[in-house]
Amino acid sequence: MPLLYTIGKVTLGKVLMTGWRPHVEGIEHVPRTGGAIFAGNHLSVADELLLGAVVPRHLAFWAKSDYFDGTGVKGFLNRKLMEGLGAIRVERTGGRAALTAFDAAIPALRDGELIAVYPEGTRSPDGRLYRGRTGVARLAVAAGVPIVPVGVLGTEKVQPIGRPAPKLIRGVITVKFGKPIETVGRSDDRTALRELTDQVMAEIQKLTGQEYVPRYAPSKREQ
Repeated sequence: MPLLYTIGKVTLGKVLMTGWRPHVEGIEHVPRTGGAIFAGNHLSVADELLLGAVVPRHLAFWAKSDYFDGTGVKGFLNRKLMEGLGAIRVERTGGRAALTAFDAAIPALRDGELIAVYPEGTRSPDGRLYRGRTGVARLAVAAGVPIVPVGVLGTEKVQPIGRPAPKLIRGVITVKFGKPIETVGRSDDRTALRELTDQVMAEIQKLTGQEYVPRYAPSKREQ
């Protein structure tokens, strides 16, 4: 576990667990060893903080390339923070540049790391669960690791979209882990990846009880 991440676990992580007191279910489904992908719903920026606090192992998150490429003192600090937390750089320009995140994630997963992915691709604008993008399935099949469905509830009340800092509200957050979905032996053709993604989203919906919307979530610009 990266040193900075360890420090965060025993400081910020403790604050989050004590201050917000999230209810956790299915922690036994978190693999004790080996690589895995945590695929969850996305209601708030607080999702990542709470998930990181709850999972006992190092959990790598995706971070946009802007955090790695900034200039000046702020850029330097952001870059060191991302590197210290073990974040995975992702390009949002699409094409080959966007695939660099996969290039970094696959060996990390094969080496036994845990990575968090939000299949919806963005935060839900209205609390509903939207159709998942197939990247999570493609990554899991390529690395040969299981997908652990994750359902987080209540974070939209603690830190709704547009709020810079979370409210101190105890007992409203629930984090649920589902049974891992094995991917070894799965096909990587488009149809199979779509089926696997839909299976993952169905398991997430069972955990959260959210209304499911069979279309992709609107981008921030569209919202």
